[in-house]
Amino acid sequence: MVQASVGFHCPECAKSSSQRVVRGPAAFGLTGGKPVVTITLIAINVAVFVADLLTKGALTERGSLVGAIYDPRTGPVGVAFGEPWRIVTGGFLHAGYLHLGMNMLALWVLGSQLEPILGRLRFLALYVASLLAGAFAVLLVQPSAETVGASGAIFGLLAVAFVFQRSRGINPWRSGIGGLILINLVLTFAIPGISIAGHIGGLIGGAVGAFAVFEIEKRTPATAPAVAVCGVLAVLFGAGALWAAGNWMHPILGVLGR
Repeated sequence: MVQASVGFHCPECAKSSSQRVVRGPAAFGLTGGKPVVTITLIAINVAVFVADLLTKGALTERGSLVGAIYDPRTGPVGVAFGEPWRIVTGGFLHAGYLHLGMNMLALWVLGSQLEPILGRLRFLALYVASLLAGAFAVLLVQPSAETVGASGAIFGLLAVAFVFQRSRGINPWRSGIGGLILINLVLTFAIPGISIAGHIGGLIGGAVGAFAVFEIEKRTPATAPAVAVCGVLAVLFGAGALWAAGNWMHPILGVLGR
């Protein structure tokens, strides 16, 4: 196997792809170097996890993604009841050491390869859009489930890698990215307790954002248009999440509150 910009390719794939013009990090407004955004995101996730341990789960209680539930101690809580921050904070909380470790490993592997290619701003914009797409899907399909984890955004990065390779004439099924996505989807459906909606939502959000970014990149190497489009997508996904929480939960909460 030959190391490539995203994952490892077989020698035949690497040889064929090297004959195509592939724009590197400079074309995205940033030269290679340390994946600063990836490292920062990992540091934030770890810091939040430690803080949650020190406060005995207080951060998870106040920050987990949930549309609305009825808490006997406090009454109704969730996004639908004045807690919109949950659509973001839920993506930085984790349910245990293994959950955190697996997600951070995946974030490092994907981020350290994608960030130098995309540039910091594009990478961060796609990450945020994927995170909010996952939140939207959760509140649309599983609004009463308390959900935590960065895996929705990470599934978005898998989709970004897939779309990137397709845009550069690389077969993602031969490179391994396609198979990796399939394996993770199988695990998503096979293992209890995993947010199916969050993973699929993040995957779709990442794919839509990546397609827009690489289409724009064909027309201009400027950073601003691609970041702006990702920002619009993030706002739409976030607004959709708020709408889903407010419109799907009240009838359910009426039953739970009796």
